[in-house]
Amino acid sequence: MLKNLEKKKPTAKKALKSKKEEKENLLEIENILHFAIEGILNKKGLDVVCIDLKKINSSVCDYFVICHGTSNTHVNALADSVEDEVRNNTGQKPTYREGFANAEWILLDFIDVVVHIFQEDIRNFYKLESLWADAPIKKIEPSKPAEVKPKVIKPKTVSAKKKVAEKSKK
Repeated sequence: MLKNLEKKKPTAKKALKSKKEEKENLLEIENILHFAIEGILNKKGLDVVCIDLKKINSSVCDYFVICHGTSNTHVNALADSVEDEVRNNTGQKPTYREGFANAEWILLDFIDVVVHIFQEDIRNFYKLESLWADAPIKKIEPSKPAEVKPKVIKPKTVSAKKKVAEKSKK
């Protein structure tokens, strides 16, 4: 009876496969992070920061990306740009999106990367950066390319593959 309750040790093949999957997952997260930041910078998002939450025990994701825009229209344009950049380059869509109706605070949830796009007064009111002060916060300068370098990964959907192929032909 005890033999059935004991955990089986993973085989070497399974261990290698899980390490490979973990590496691919980290690569996918880095790509989403890079292209989310690129989408913000393309539309001139202001005061862009990346908060690394990986070492915070109670965190809901690996990274927060926070920025603000100058108007409802600018905030909507920033969110659309982030969605387009991430989808066109990784094939990923946000699993949850909120705030498009009033565009004061738009949230795009890519599971491991959550993007917060504010209007400046709303950002100053909620002060998300101070809530996560224990985590490393990196300011992203618009004149510099995003710090995380993308690596090519294959999009998971057929339509995303076509878009990536069309984009590379241009």
